[in-house]
Amino acid sequence: MKDRFKAIMIRKDADKQTVEDTELGLSDLMEGDVVVAVSHSTVNYKDGLALTGRAPIVRKFPMIPGIDLAGTVETSSHPEFKPGDEVVLNGYGLSETHFGGYAEYARVKGDWLVPLPKQFTPAQAMAIGTAGYTAMLCVLALEDAHVTPDKGNIIVTGAAGGVGSVAISLLAKLGYKVTASTGRVEEEAYLKSLGASEIIPRSELAADPRALSKERWAGGVDSVGSKTLANVIASLRYGGAVAACGLAAGMDLPTSVAPFILRNVSLLGVDSVQMPKPRRVQAWQRLARDLDIEKLAAMTQTIPLSGVRKAAEDILAGKVRGRLVVEI
Repeated sequence: MKDRFKAIMIRKDADKQTVEDTELGLSDLMEGDVVVAVSHSTVNYKDGLALTGRAPIVRKFPMIPGIDLAGTVETSSHPEFKPGDEVVLNGYGLSETHFGGYAEYARVKGDWLVPLPKQFTPAQAMAIGTAGYTAMLCVLALEDAHVTPDKGNIIVTGAAGGVGSVAISLLAKLGYKVTASTGRVEEEAYLKSLGASEIIPRSELAADPRALSKERWAGGVDSVGSKTLANVIASLRYGGAVAACGLAAGMDLPTSVAPFILRNVSLLGVDSVQMPKPRRVQAWQRLARDLDIEKLAAMTQTIPLSGVRKAAEDILAGKVRGRLVVEI
């Protein structure tokens, strides 16, 4: 274990946020009963918001950002973990109120950790990251709502992003016919390689929504929100459901009760940050079973820790396809 180690730190002076490279010691870390030697993290949309300060993600300063981490247990007083165990952590306030994954070491609560499935390396776990884990939670929510492959097409919005890319791959492998909605129609070949059978431009779902539209989809995975989500809801088939997990286009939802009371549809909220541990473990076990590793590799780029600030700008600008892994 190093006496000093590298980290990225967000500080705030008055109303100005700064991001800097720094060195820390273990005594500088927050409380917890497990110290993890972090080998990999990732860049999600939420990380982009935190690093740029464009949304109030960080609620305690100074803060080490990075909502995900994977690595090896160095020390532990938690009964479930011992030195040498490989673990993964998503959310639980990392980068918000607790130091996150953009550092060589993290001290966290063992109750937050999930054992790394043997099918994945730490790098692959971060290629999945919160985005992929959230996509799996969305698929589980659709399954719980009895949206099965025989019911009809599934719409995935924000399809070329992290959640969308993994959701398409998972759904296709499970036998669903997937329609991908994207603002980057030049990514058609990429999306079809993941398993999408149809590509539609984002503009089809960007207009002011009607109370009810033509029934098109049995279900959906939405990471966009706002008018896009409202249009998906209005176009669900009778008994359909959409799992909503993001707000890239905004937090508003200009819809009506008509689809819910006339078509018996469901809006399924999906939170990844505070999801109880049994559901987390289930999601990771299902990812180990249902995610195509070759497709995961095709949607993944790897960057050094020094590249996360540029990546934050790129992901908010819609320039990132798939997943970004950070080598710590």
